[in-house]
Amino acid sequence: MSGNSPGDAIDGETGTVTAHGSSHGSGRGPAEIPPPPGKGPFLVAGLIAVGLLGWGGYGHWQKAAAAEETQRKAREFVPKLRTIAVEQADQPIDITLPGQTDAFARASLFARATGYIAERRVDIGTRVKQGDVLIRIAAPDLDQQLAQAQAQVGQLEAQLLQARAMVDQAKANVNLATATNSRTSTLAVQGWASKQNADNSQASVLSQGASLASAEAGVKVAEANIKAQRATVDRLKALTGFKDVIAPFDGVVTARSVDVGDLVQADGTGTALLSMDRDDVLRVVVNVPQNLAVGVSLGVAATIKVPQIPDRTFSGKVERSSVALLTSSRTLTTQVDVPNRDGSLRPGLYVYVTLKVPRTAKNTVIPAEGLVFNQRGTQVAISRDDGTVEWRGVHIQRDLGTTIEIDQGLDGGEQIVLSPPVDLRDGQRMERQAPKQDGKPLKSAAR
Repeated sequence: MSGNSPGDAIDGETGTVTAHGSSHGSGRGPAEIPPPPGKGPFLVAGLIAVGLLGWGGYGHWQKAAAAEETQRKAREFVPKLRTIAVEQADQPIDITLPGQTDAFARASLFARATGYIAERRVDIGTRVKQGDVLIRIAAPDLDQQLAQAQAQVGQLEAQLLQARAMVDQAKANVNLATATNSRTSTLAVQGWASKQNADNSQASVLSQGASLASAEAGVKVAEANIKAQRATVDRLKALTGFKDVIAPFDGVVTARSVDVGDLVQADGTGTALLSMDRDDVLRVVVNVPQNLAVGVSLGVAATIKVPQIPDRTFSGKVERSSVALLTSSRTLTTQVDVPNRDGSLRPGLYVYVTLKVPRTAKNTVIPAEGLVFNQRGTQVAISRDDGTVEWRGVHIQRDLGTTIEIDQGLDGGEQIVLSPPVDLRDGQRMERQAPKQDGKPLKSAAR
C-alpha cells in the first residue's frame, strides 16, 4: 500500500492497480492481464443442448407414433368399393367389317354374227327385261350362206329320191333275174337248155343282188348327206339368230362401246358390245378375320349400312363363302345376298357389314374399368362372399371398348371391383357398393 502513488486507483475485488496520474496516458503495466472466465456460460450452453436433444427426441417419438397410427388405420380400414356381377356372353358376336357391293350377275355381250350395227335400242343406264332386243346386226353374208345351205338341202333331198328309185329298179331286176334263173335251171335239167345258160342265169341273180345292195347304200349316203346339210342349216339359223343381241336377264346396261354403223366380228375378241348388271339382288363381299371365320356359316344374319344413306339399314344373309382362308390376309371371303328391289343400293358401294356370328365357346363379359394391367399381367379384383378381395389373372378374348370379353379366368356370376384402388391388397376386407349408372364410357384401370 505504501508503494502506490496518490493518483493510483485500486480495484477492491481483483486488487488491480490503475494509474490515473500519468501525464501522457499512452502506456499500461503488466498488472492489466484479464482474469480467466467463470462457470456461468458453460452451464447455460449445457442447458440449451439438453433442451434441444429433448425436443428432437419428443418430435421423433411423435412422428413414430403418428406413422404407427396411420399403419393401424390402414390395416383396419375397410374401403367401400363399387362392384358388378360378371355376365355370361351367350349372344351372337356382332362384328362390323368393311365390304363392297357387287352385282348379283354381270354379263359382257359380244357379237356372234359378223356384220354392221343396224340398230341400237339401249344406252348406259337403260333398264331392260330378259329377252329384250338390245342391238340388231345386219349380216347379209350370213343370210346368203343360210339360203345356199337350204338350197343344198333341197338338192340332197332330190338325190335321195333318185337313190330310192334306183333301189326299186334294182329290186325289179333281182326279181326278173331270179325268175329267169328258175326257168333256165329247169330246162337245163330236162336237157332243153345248156349248162352254160343255167350258169349265166344264176350269175345274173347274184349280179342283180349286188346292184340292189349298192342302190340301198346310195340311199343311206343320200340320207346322211341330208342330215349333215340340215345341221349346217341349223347352225346358220342359230348364227342369224345372233343378229339380235338379247338381254340375258333383268338388269341395267352399265357400258356401251358401239354405235350404229360399226363393224363387228363374230370371233369373240376385242371389246364387248354392251355390259349388263343384275341389281335386284346384290352380293356384299366381306373378308372375315380368322378368329371369327369358324363361326361363319350359311344363313348368318347380316345388316348393311351405307355411309351416304345413314337413315337406312339393309338386311341380308350369308349365302356363300370361299371355305378356304386367304393366306395373304388370313381372312375368309364371304358373300351376303341383299335384296334390292327398289334400287336403293348400287354395285360398287363401300359399306359396313355387321355379322351376327354364333359363338363357338362361352365367354364372360366385364366392364373395361374392372380390368387392371400391372406387372403381374391382366387381372381383376374379385369381391368374395366373405368380404375379402381376391386378385385373379384373366385372358382377354375381345376388347369391345367399353366392355371386355374374357375367355379364361372367370366362370360368370362373380362380383368384380370396378376401378380398384392402387393399394388394394389380396385378402383385404372391403364393402360392396352398387356401381353408379352415369352413362359415361368406362375405361380400363392402370396400376
